[in-house]
Amino acid sequence: MTEKSTRKRKMGDTEETAPKKPAAKWPLIKPKKNLQISHLLDFDLFSVQNFFSSAESKAFVKIAEEIGFAHQGSRGGEAYRDNDRISVDDPVLADTIWESGLSKLFSDIKIRGKVAVGLNPNVRFYRYKVGQRFGRHFDASVDLGDGKRTYYTLLVYLSGGPGELKSKPKNDSSNPSVSSVDPLVGGETVFYGRRNKTVA
Repeated sequence: MTEKSTRKRKMGDTEETAPKKPAAKWPLIKPKKNLQISHLLDFDLFSVQNFFSSAESKAFVKIAEEIGFAHQGSRGGEAYRDNDRISVDDPVLADTIWESGLSKLFSDIKIRGKVAVGLNPNVRFYRYKVGQRFGRHFDASVDLGDGKRTYYTLLVYLSGGPGELKSKPKNDSSNPSVSSVDPLVGGETVFYGRRNKTVA
């Protein structure tokens, strides 16, 4: 959860924790209607299928690749980490993602007396190659000022996965209402509950 930025910036202006990179031109994110929540563990863990379209996901992947990833390894006292990462501070991107459908989806959800009001402007992209992983860990809560604090992590999977639909090529003369599935090969995210019991 986060506040809305008081300083106006163009979507795509980025400030990275890694060395400065050129500003990215993020893809247009269309408003989402009829999003559905699937509860996996009450309000502690739930999913929303197909939040980004296949085209939006591919555009984010392409832009992230153009920005360039930096390898992230474990530091003292942290969970094991071996992956590639980009971190951008972009309140406009965070607000655009939030307002494209999440704000409406969360409008009736109150968790421990609190209501979600936005996303952390620090947006991270992770890339995993064969054999890389991020060990079991807790995501830290972040104080954003003005009484705003992050409590939950939003993960958006940009590649593959069960149920991801990919549009048929325009020159395909077969049934246009049939979409193909582009599954992710290898890799998974495991969520744990109490006593290290696997939840999902």
